Amino acid sequence: MNIREMREAWEADYLSCYASLSKNTRGRDREEQPCDIRTAYQRDRDRILHCKSFRRLKHKTQVFLAPEGDHYRTRLTHTLEVSQIARTIAKALRLNESLTEAIALGHDIGHTPFGHAGERFLSELYHNETNRYFNHNVHSARVLDTIFARNFTMQTLDGVLCHNGEFEQQEYKPKYEKSFDDYDTEIELCYTEGTDAIKKLIPSTLEGCVVRICDMIAYLGKDRQDAALAGIIDPDYEFTTELIGKENAKIINNLTVDIIEHSYGKDYIALSDKAFSDLSLAKKENYEVIYKDKNMNNQYNSIIKPMFEDIYYKLLDDIKKNDEDSMIFKHHINPIGDALRKYQSIDYLSEENNQIVVDYIASMTDDYFIALYKFLFPESKYSVEYEPYFKLI
Repeated sequence: MNIREMREAWEADYLSCYASLSKNTRGRDREEQPCDIRTAYQRDRDRILHCKSFRRLKHKTQVFLAPEGDHYRTRLTHTLEVSQIARTIAKALRLNESLTEAIALGHDIGHTPFGHAGERFLSELYHNETNRYFNHNVHSARVLDTIFARNFTMQTLDGVLCHNGEFEQQEYKPKYEKSFDDYDTEIELCYTEGTDAIKKLIPSTLEGCVVRICDMIAYLGKDRQDAALAGIIDPDYEFTTELIGKENAKIINNLTVDIIEHSYGKDYIALSDKAFSDLSLAKKENYEVIYKDKNMNNQYNSIIKPMFEDIYYKLLDDIKKNDEDSMIFKHHINPIGDALRKYQSIDYLSEENNQIVVDYIASMTDDYFIALYKFLFPESKYSVEYEPYFKLI
């Protein structure tokens, strides 16, 4: 037996009967030679870590625009926090930790610059032109499966697609029998129906269910920390959740313990009645006092939104004109096209023009977006200026 085969044998002997065994993956899009050392899910994880899109997460907004200093979460730090919490739960429940980690590390890899505000602006533009919707969970799956095209397992892709942490549930029971055809159908419905289809997504594995709830656990408390640091809420603001606590560390610990206690040995992930009630309340309170903050949203809507519109239509026009001096050709179409020809012999330019523009904008970091806007529209009244480290008071 080689190292991979020994690992697969260990999984069969030790992991829960409801875990996703590496030897039982629902396959890959293209058949490939198994690795002698790593399982299929370990390879998925490694491929995500070495992806350019993963590295870009370090300069993508999580919630707050143009923060002062380095102390706020970014999309990358959020991803790592989700991974840590999810792996703790997966290990305790004897689930497949490698699959859990792969899903967690890839879940936001297709997120736009400027967080959910950027996602909303890009979806509006895309929908106006194509009657299709952009959602970051769907695009994360697209980055891995189509743009990066490194032949991921269906379980990893499905977990990424179904991770959306905006919809809390008390029980998460997998749809175990899902196939690649089912996955493709769900992807298309998300494009055509948007949120209505996303609300119905159910992961095909317990590991996917774990990541989905951990996405929410990871952002509830830390968004409160960042909001206090940004001056949006008072550091002593009194949230009202009881069982799960009010602070980040307590929320993570108490929800993790509650999930493990109520999910062990079961074919679904569950929270107690009180923990679920507190989770829903915590999310509601965050929306009321943080995410709906008028000053923050006014900044997004008055500055970032028109910048998205300007860039979107400039890039779309460049593609229609086949302007190969445009940055969308130099920084996106050409390198993506070269990589896809190497791995799958696919002509990226055969994609619909709006989809290419969406792919490019979604790939941008906040800094790149701002720099590109200044490059394309040097006389524009719109700009984003970061606060200095040593702001005079």
